[in-house]
Amino acid sequence: MTAASDRKLAADLFNRTWALLDTPRRTPEQDDEMVHAAHASAYFWLRSGTAQHHFRSHWQCARVYAALGRAEPALHHAERCRSLCSDRALTPFDHACFFEVQARAYAAAGRITEAKITLSRARLVAAGLIDADEIEVMETDLADTERMLGDA
Repeated sequence: MTAASDRKLAADLFNRTWALLDTPRRTPEQDDEMVHAAHASAYFWLRSGTAQHHFRSHWQCARVYAALGRAEPALHHAERCRSLCSDRALTPFDHACFFEVQARAYAAAGRITEAKITLSRARLVAAGLIDADEIEVMETDLADTERMLGDA
């Protein structure tokens, strides 16, 4: 395999994972596929991607596990995101994504107070974004996380 084929597979699997995350009322088989696709994407990004790809791979895994209510792996991948944010120069958008996914992971663990505090941090970082696409994505994700916490 080449680096280019690794990147293609990583991107395709990343997109497949998002399609499954966006699927209402997934079947147990789709949940399994979503977990495996997220990890397979991460594997190929870790082989061929940048620091940002490595971060976003763990971020997506944390999102998947939080969506499934699996707190331990969601918290693990959120913590990996934190360490990658600290170790590498990532964008403000990535930092906002970290806080947002950490809030989801805390919510999955039933740690609602921590989730709300962390969501506030995500909002503070997101307030400094200037790219219209990043702002739109972040506003959608923050609102979704807020709804999750409202249901908790």
